[in-house]
Amino acid sequence: MKTPGKTSKFPAPIYRDTVLVPVFADAKRYFLEPLLEIEYAHTLMLARQGIMPAHEAAACIRALDTLSLEEIRSVEYDGTFEDLFFYLEKKLAAICGEEVAGKMHTARSRNDIDLTMYRMVLRGRLLRILDAALELRKFLIELAWEHRAALMPAYTHNQPAQPTTLGHYLMAYIEILGRDAERLRQAYARVNRNPLGACAITTTGFPIDRHFTEKMLGFEGLQVNSYGCIAAVDYVVESCGVLATTMLSLGRFAQDLLLWSTAEFGYLRLSDAYVQISSIMPQKRNPVPLEHVRVLASRALMEAQGVVGSLHNTPFADMNDAEDDLQPLVYTAFEDAERSLLLLTGALSEAEFNTAKMAVTADGNFLPVTELADTLVRETGMSFHAAHTIVSKAVRELQGAYSADAMTDLVERELEGRFTLSLEKIRTALSAANFVAVRKIPGGPAPEALEPEILRARETAARDGEWTAGEARRLEDAHETMKAECRTLTGQADER
Repeated sequence: MKTPGKTSKFPAPIYRDTVLVPVFADAKRYFLEPLLEIEYAHTLMLARQGIMPAHEAAACIRALDTLSLEEIRSVEYDGTFEDLFFYLEKKLAAICGEEVAGKMHTARSRNDIDLTMYRMVLRGRLLRILDAALELRKFLIELAWEHRAALMPAYTHNQPAQPTTLGHYLMAYIEILGRDAERLRQAYARVNRNPLGACAITTTGFPIDRHFTEKMLGFEGLQVNSYGCIAAVDYVVESCGVLATTMLSLGRFAQDLLLWSTAEFGYLRLSDAYVQISSIMPQKRNPVPLEHVRVLASRALMEAQGVVGSLHNTPFADMNDAEDDLQPLVYTAFEDAERSLLLLTGALSEAEFNTAKMAVTADGNFLPVTELADTLVRETGMSFHAAHTIVSKAVRELQGAYSADAMTDLVERELEGRFTLSLEKIRTALSAANFVAVRKIPGGPAPEALEPEILRARETAARDGEWTAGEARRLEDAHETMKAECRTLTGQADER
């Protein structure tokens, strides 16, 4: 109920404290530099198109040059301005005059400025995730090559299933990271489109050059339809969806590594630099960084999903649901994801795999018996169903006490008088090394199948690294080009 006779001045204290203060802090953290880049690019364009006199544009550029980022970041919100854009507008007006500074806002709106900033920040986050995931991928590729022949048990339903190699296991996740890179690059391509020039939502009657600002700001093409520039949110939804997919796979991989770090498994040992002790139990070596990897991946996934959920059933128009309060959640998701990737790469870089114990496990607990059934089919011509029945019967008779020799004897007994198969072939079929060696078809763990895939993954990762480095250089080149354009304009103004 409204208190009689009481009306707040803008900004009302509650609105200031709950919205404008945190929004201003977020804008200083995330958007100050992109906003200034947009100021330069748009002012250059106005002068180039004859919309703004060159000498006035040059004065505005000089004013922008005098701004101190450190000073701006230290400013506290006091309610004399609505947001960072109006604060900078006030600062520029004080330097080059309100009339001249005011011309910088010709043919644009805070709407298209905001969407341009969002895309600039998001493309940077996408590049950082690509870099962090690539570092993990490169490390795992070399690890897979090193352990391409190291026997280990493969698991299904959390139960030991069949022998494979550590290199084969790692390549499964390496391929996922490769697909993650494809998805991230595709999302990047759709994010890196210039919305500047859409203005409020329907463009402008001024003869602006959207392609010029596209070039100056490092975009690759226009986000063409002006309504969609302002109203569409698919660019951020897709990016968050790709990030969530990446983090889901990372969390599953981390879960395996945590399981392998238990005393019961003993497959993985982190270095002392990456374990934490107990305050009461002297023997503890807790693989806490792997837990942090898992929870950071989960956090990033849920934050990304939170972005998608926040945008569901919102109007197809300009609305704050996709702006001030939401954008920091997007960047937090990417920051947590980056932390998770970097931490896992660091922890694994000093870890040791107990491949000897893995190999013993791969040769035990009935893991190779699928190949024994396959061997019976190949050598005798019996159906796989019949071979499966024979091997299953031998497994049941041993009642969980696996012995390759005992299995050999039992199978020989079942074959007696029906099929001829040497003890040597039966016994060889129960070797984990043989199990791996015969699986030569594409995707299998045998050296003939696995090694070319690891080498191919190495080449693909190298190309992805070249792309990310090239894209970073391209954005830097765009920035340098814009600085050169600014120097040219101010120099020409000085000559006059």
